[in-house]
Amino acid sequence: MALSAKAADRKSGRCMEVYTDLPGVHFYTANFLSGLAGKEEAVYEARSGFCFETQYFPDAVNKPNFPSPILKAGEEYNTTTVFKFTLLPESE
Repeated sequence: MALSAKAADRKSGRCMEVYTDLPGVHFYTANFLSGLAGKEEAVYEARSGFCFETQYFPDAVNKPNFPSPILKAGEEYNTTTVFKFTLLPESE
């Protein structure tokens, strides 16, 4: 596994690292949220959240130079992704 993505918020001090054995990470930014109601009267607008989705590369089935996402009959699929949450040191 390798560190594949990292996000940090200096204001809150929160930090998230993503480790995975997959070759790609899709970064989703919630561009199309528009006033979605959440709990405790929260309202979520565009780009009010994000997601790191570990995966194979897009169109990998058609690119022989990319790692293959194909799983054949009888094969087992195992992958690991770890989301690590920490606090930034006070000096950052």
